[in-house]
Amino acid sequence: MSAKVEKIDKNVVKLEIEVDSQVFEECMDKAFQRRKSQFNVPGFRKGKAPRAMVERYYGEQVLYEDAINFACADAYDKAIDENDIRPVDRPQIDIVQIGKGKNFIFTATVTVMPEVTLGEYKGLEAKKDEVVITDDDVEEELKRIADRNSKLITVEDRPVQEGDTVDIDFEGSIDGVPFKGGSAKGYTLVIGSGTFIPGFEDQLVGATLGSEVDVNVTFPEDYHSEELKGKPALFKVKINEIKKKQLPEINDEFASDVSEFETLDEFKADIRKKLTERAQAQADRKFENEIIDKAVENAQCDIPDVMVERRLDEIMGQLDMQLRYQGMNLAGYLKMMGIEESQLRADYREGAYKDVKTQLVLDKIAEVENISASDEEYEEEVKKMAERYSQSVEDFKKHLHEDDIEYIKNSIVRRKTIALLVDNAKQ
Repeated sequence: MSAKVEKIDKNVVKLEIEVDSQVFEECMDKAFQRRKSQFNVPGFRKGKAPRAMVERYYGEQVLYEDAINFACADAYDKAIDENDIRPVDRPQIDIVQIGKGKNFIFTATVTVMPEVTLGEYKGLEAKKDEVVITDDDVEEELKRIADRNSKLITVEDRPVQEGDTVDIDFEGSIDGVPFKGGSAKGYTLVIGSGTFIPGFEDQLVGATLGSEVDVNVTFPEDYHSEELKGKPALFKVKINEIKKKQLPEINDEFASDVSEFETLDEFKADIRKKLTERAQAQADRKFENEIIDKAVENAQCDIPDVMVERRLDEIMGQLDMQLRYQGMNLAGYLKMMGIEESQLRADYREGAYKDVKTQLVLDKIAEVENISASDEEYEEEVKKMAERYSQSVEDFKKHLHEDDIEYIKNSIVRRKTIALLVDNAKQ
């Protein structure tokens, strides 16, 4: 096997690969062995005719497709390996020469990993936010915890107020005609939550238990349903039940009930500690991201469209998975929002481009700085992952495939590369 490499565009190369005639003959025989049971030659039982008779009856071209696949796959892999070519897409294969007794020649045109020219990536400057947790911050967090531990108490002696939870029946209509999705019975609604379109919840304030209320609203112009956006509607609403939120008293007993601490002061100290850790982590991430962004901005790289499209495919797949957890899918989401997938991909394209460039730049920095994942670092990472899944290291490793191992090692390298940028940055 021999190969010539020609650069035909900034990120595209064409390989002309020549496979020895004897090697291609072996691929032809391999193709015959694979397909011989399908051939029906007069004078022979199906699948029993020798290759020479099959080629005479059908023509030798009958074996070309499989033989080409066998020959191309092996020769292409060797060619890109020997020439240190890093493809980012499947190659376009074109046959140059094929025939009995001849060397098999084909070209493979493929998009390759782009060259990255690094700019400054050490000594970059960014401002790290100062972390200050005030008494008010602690009190606000206490209130949120108390709110999560509140109880709903049924009330019958007063009308609906802001913050109440009501059970309602409602039926909506436009010009007297009910519309799809516009009615429900026994619906639970928190007044002031903004769950319904603007104006709906406000008009229930002051309504009494068992009363029926006419709610007049107009659907927003940006409403997801084309049939409803911008249209006035009437909802007939019945108040079935009113509940108010009863907050616990914030004292030592409350602290003991919701935490491992006996006193409120101890609980507050722990809240302050956790808020500080959370805020510090956020400040560190923000600083880290700013440094990475500057290193990426300073680098030059012509990114092939195929890499951006692949990243967009990943983003769409992740979005679809998230939506499925919520009982929907991407197709349903697009229909609800009234947009095409192409528009959504266009919206995400800038972020996808940035993701790809960031990874390419970090990979280049790791290469220049000789950053790698040691065996000890890999074992430590696997140990942590096994603990998260409550498995032994041995059991966890049994389920790791080659791609998983590569992903873990790449994650370690990425983390170490980012640490190098941050450690060499200025605040």
